[in-house]
Formats: sequence, C-alpha cells, structure tokens
Amino acid sequence: MSSISEFHLLSVLAQEMNMRKAAERLFVSQPALSQRLQSLEKDWGTKLFLRSQKGLTLTPAGEVVIQFINETIAREEKARESIHALNSEVYGTLKIAVASIVGQNWLPQVLKKYVNRYPQAKISLVTGWSSEISKALYEDQVHIGIIRGTPDWKGVKIHLFKDSLYLVDTEITSPEQVLDTDRPFIQFKSDSNYYQEIQDWWLRQFQTAPKRTIIVDQIETCKQMTFNGIGYAILPAITLNGAEKDIFKVPLHDENNEPLGRDTWLLGYESAFRLKQVQAFIDIVNEHIVESKKTDK
Repeated sequence: MSSISEFHLLSVLAQEMNMRKAAERLFVSQPALSQRLQSLEKDWGTKLFLRSQKGLTLTPAGEVVIQFINETIAREEKARESIHALNSEVYGTLKIAVASIVGQNWLPQVLKKYVNRYPQAKISLVTGWSSEISKALYEDQVHIGIIRGTPDWKGVKIHLFKDSLYLVDTEITSPEQVLDTDRPFIQFKSDSNYYQEIQDWWLRQFQTAPKRTIIVDQIETCKQMTFNGIGYAILPAITLNGAEKDIFKVPLHDENNEPLGRDTWLLGYESAFRLKQVQAFIDIVNEHIVESKKTDK
C-alpha cells in the first residue's frame, strides 16, 4: 500500500492539476515528480492522470483513487487530533469556516491571540456565505462555523455579538432624504436573511421601492463605492472602523424604535468542542468578547 507521504503527493497533484505548481508545493523538481508519479501509477496498475499542454486531468480511475486518498488523509488527521487531545498541550489543526465579513473584520484579532498563545496549533480557515458554512459543518469538514443572522442549529450555539446597521453616505444625514435624491442605493449580494431584513425595513419606512439601485457582488465593493460618493448604502457596524472621513453614518431603527442590527453566531458539534484546540479557541473568543464590551464602555 502507498505510504501517507505518497498519498500527500497524489493529493497535491489533484489539487493543483499542474506539474510545475505541484512540484513547487512539494519542493521537488518536475522530472523527479514525473518519475514518482509514473512509479505510483505502476503501483496502482492504472493511469491516474492524463497530461496535456493545459495541465493534468484525472482519469476515472484517478478520481476513485484520489477520493480514497483524501478520505484516508482526513481519517489520519482525525486520529492525530484525538491523540493530541489526550495531551495537555494544544496541538492539531483548528478548522474554521466563517462568514466573509467576519473573517475580514473581526476574526483576525482573535486569531492573532490564538497563534501567539498556542504556537503548536495550526489553523485551516475558509470564508464564504452562511449556506456554504452550514454545509461545511454538516459534512464535518470544519470544527467551527461562524455565521451571520439567526441560525437554525441543533448543536452548540454561542452568540458572539450584534452590530448595528447604518445608512451610510457622503451627503445624506437622515433616512428621509433618500426620497429626494436621484443617487442610487448600492446593495451587495447575500444568501443570508440580511437582504430581506433591509427590504422589510425599507418598505416599512417608505412604502415604496428605491428610485435607483446598483447591485454588487461583495460588501467591500459596496463600501468603497459608497465612500467614493457614487451612492448610499446600508452597512453593518462591523465594516465601519471609525476611520472614515467625510462619511455620514445614520443608525437605523425598527418599528419599535429599537436599533436595527445583525447577530453573529458561533456553531459546532459537541464532539468538536471536546478537542483541545477548539476549547482553546472558544476560551480566547470569550476573552475577546469581554474585552470588547469593556472597550465599548
């Protein structure tokens, strides 16, 4: 049977689908990698990759082998995590899937504390929409998911924070002024209930649709277009660090005159929370929340 190192080689080839890039990641020469691949294909008794000028393509047999290899590597990693969990030190890989906006604006401060305190631990981080994060959790690809909105989750659920929503513009100083401007309302795509919340607020407030809208694919694009005076937007406080110049930020309120905001939650399964690297992360998250509340005061 192939060794784990050989499994790693084939896994990298399948990820890169390019001999040069794979050789660079594996710190070997292309000829050496090519010779090693030929030897492995001989061991498996079949062609695993087809080569062309465009790169590599998996054969049907190759797809079967790579699936087996990835499952084996994942099982080995889980076994190592379980072994490390028996020790007092924090080892292993902390696997996190996080909403992009949180990954950009909140998580880096927490991870900085984590890596400084636990240098032996590793971090695997993916960002995306809430639906992608939920899928990663359900398929056991990550230990922790951090999402926006109100989750329907049966496992462990920890409320991290709630940030207010603001009408942001270079000119508008009150919500009613949107009815008098011809400048567009800039919105960003989201698969969470954020978009619906804004629509509901808008209809309650104005009983009519915006005159003009611009839809962009990223919240950062929306923010930069707003800051450059192209139009106005509704943005969460997490994206506004207070360093913005000549920008008006008007807080929004619901029908009960309560501040309109977005919740952020940390989700996971009880089994994952028993791992030392996950426990350590939760401890640091709780510390950070307490420190943030003190700072806000």
